[in-house]
Amino acid sequence: DADGMLCGLQGRFIKHARDIASVIGLQDGVAMPSALSMLIMPRGAFFLADTYVNMDPSPQEIVRTAMQARDHLRRFNIEARVALLSYSNFGSRDGDSAFKMREVYRLLKEQAPDLIVEGEMQGDLALNQELRERYIPDSVLKGEANLLLFPNLDSANLSMTLLKEMNNALAVGPILMGTRAPAHILAPSTTSRGIVNMTAIAASEAVAWEG
Repeated sequence: DADGMLCGLQGRFIKHARDIASVIGLQDGVAMPSALSMLIMPRGAFFLADTYVNMDPSPQEIVRTAMQARDHLRRFNIEARVALLSYSNFGSRDGDSAFKMREVYRLLKEQAPDLIVEGEMQGDLALNQELRERYIPDSVLKGEANLLLFPNLDSANLSMTLLKEMNNALAVGPILMGTRAPAHILAPSTTSRGIVNMTAIAASEAVAWEG
């Protein structure tokens, strides 16, 4: 049997995701997989989630995505520095998605107290420590966040695709998280180099999961 799978250069992403969920299966406690995208730019490597799967994830689903993404960053020997993104900065605005990300923050502090995470906040605060410290001078997040979590699919996918094109970034992924075995759905725009990169990621996952 194969140890990993890549698909998606043709066909609809969500159909592939449903097929993977029904045939390969999902990890215990996971109702839907989630997608992690990496953008490599001169400024550094940034990870964004969920960029392809869940349209309006619940706070609990975003927490699960955060924990899975943290584990993936560890495979790259990167410590996750998490920003929970919103149009609101630490309670400055009220609304459904702002409330959602505040609840995500509460749950993450409760379930993963060692995780470096702040929120909810706007994108500029996630990347600019000086601006962020105007709101919370004692923030545990220092420097730039490298793992950006979004309240919904609209904000995540639009941010990822805009950043990729505006910065001519090398996109790696999407990395599908939550499956029982390594299985990833490539975007139709994925280059040959991108396929090679995802093959390496799937292989490293297979080795780690066997261990």
